Order: sequence, then structure tokens, then C-alpha cells
Amino acid sequence: MNFLENLDPIYFRIFFFIIVSFIIYFVIKKVLDYLYPVLSNRNRWYLAKKGGRFLTLIGIVILFLVVFGDRFSNMATIVGLTGTGLAFALREVIVSFAGWIAIMFGDFFKVGDRVLLGGIKGDVINLGAVRTTLMEIGDWVGGDQYNGRIVRVSNSFIFTQPVYNYSADFSYVWDEIKVPVRFGSDTEKVRKILLETACEYIGDISNDAKNQWTMMRRRFQVENTKLEPQVFLVFDDNFIELSLRYLVRFDERRIIRDQLSTRILEVLNKYPNQIEIASETVEVTVQKMKEQHNNSMGNEI
Repeated sequence: MNFLENLDPIYFRIFFFIIVSFIIYFVIKKVLDYLYPVLSNRNRWYLAKKGGRFLTLIGIVILFLVVFGDRFSNMATIVGLTGTGLAFALREVIVSFAGWIAIMFGDFFKVGDRVLLGGIKGDVINLGAVRTTLMEIGDWVGGDQYNGRIVRVSNSFIFTQPVYNYSADFSYVWDEIKVPVRFGSDTEKVRKILLETACEYIGDISNDAKNQWTMMRRRFQVENTKLEPQVFLVFDDNFIELSLRYLVRFDERRIIRDQLSTRILEVLNKYPNQIEIASETVEVTVQKMKEQHNNSMGNEI
């Protein structure tokens, strides 16, 4: 009993603070677990988890101020000077936190978007208070597919570097397939094959893209453009080149390109007498050493 009477009240406060903090944490965790079946959608569950963590942090901070607030009433000057020093030492962290606020409320991007940040391309899988986490795509992997690396980029980049978003407002990108054919080939037939193949595979995509494009034009000052597949022709001294330009969802570019390329090649091979696939040609002149020697001997005589 004497031990309890002589015990400093601060220990009771610490004990109370720890116990109540654990209670706050477990209550919010149980509420989130209970709501998981309702919030199983990826975006909703992610926002719910973030909101739960934020409420936990706010609750613990308020509890700390309530329990220990009177202990710091005479330390305003010390706290002010310490805060100034910390602000200078942690300026990068502070800027990153400001970047997080700008991302959350500035409509830069959200979880699930495909972006290019600081030279890193990938899908946003987490928005932290200091760093944004990406599932990287590309690099040693051809096409827009995951390579397996998780990359964390400081949020401060949004104030100093451009942000490329492949899926915000308009979740489609333009892609091209180039088909080189020899001079004398039936280019009109090639053009027809390319357009028919594109319409066969991406006709429905174009309809959805039109709706998204219309909505985006209501929000931004964007000139209207043709969303249907197009074919353009150019030529040089090697061959004639026809380019198929088409719309595709940002996360299906490689798959659609594979399907279109396979089908186009199949159809073109049916007309060997009318269409010949070309390749770059190089003209090489070879002069025999013996002829050079004979010519040199004749000049001497």
C-alpha cells in the first residue's frame, strides 16, 4: 500500500494512456473488419483503411493532450524553438507531407491510376503521407506490364517535376502499328485490311472512349479529334509505310497490339502476289582485289 501511495502520478497517466491507446486501436480495427464485406471494393476499402488509421492517430494525439496537457503548460518557448529547429531539419519531410495534401485534394492522381513520376512509370498502389508507392512497369520488361519492383517516390516531386497520368479522366491512349510494304504493293488493300482488323477488335472500345472524351471536353478546353481507327501512309527510298492509329485502354495496350498484329499478319499473308512485306535494304558495292591489282598494273605500263 505504501508503494502505491509513494508512486508518482505520472506513471498512472502513462499506464492509462497506453491502455486507452490500445483500446482505440483495436476498436477501430474491429469496426473495419466488420465493414470489410461492404467495403470490399478496392478503392472503398483502401480509403476506409486510410480513414481508420487517420482516426486512430487523431484519437491518440487528443488522448495525449488530455492526459499530459498540463505538464507542458510552461514549455511553450522550448516547444517553439524546438519546432523551428525540427522544421529546418525535416524540411524535405514537411514538403513531402504538403505534397501528400496536394495529391489528396488537388486531383493529381489516385490509387489505381497509371502514372509517370520522377522518371518511374507504374500503377499507384498506395498514397502515404511522405511517399507514393508504385508497382513499376516496363524497364527490362517489354510493353506496359509489371516487372515486379515496388518503387516509393517522395511526394515532394509534384512541386518540381511534371506528373504524367495515363488514366485520369480519359482511360485510353493512342497506339500505332506500322506496316512496311514494298513499292508496287496494293496499298489501298493494305489500308482496308488495317481498318477492318482494327474495327473488328476495338469497335466497342471506341464507343466507350467517345463517352469519356465527351466528359473530358466538358471539363477541359480540348479540341475535338477523331477517335476511330485511322491509317496514314508515308514512304522513303526503302519502302512504303502504313501506320494504323487506334485507341486502347491504358492497361491493355500490349494485349491489343499482339491481337491486332497477329491478325494483320495472317490476312496480309493471304495476298502474296499483291502485298509484300518490306524490310530496310542496304546496297553494298564489293570490288575484287584482283581487279584492283590488274588495273593498277595497267596504269603502270
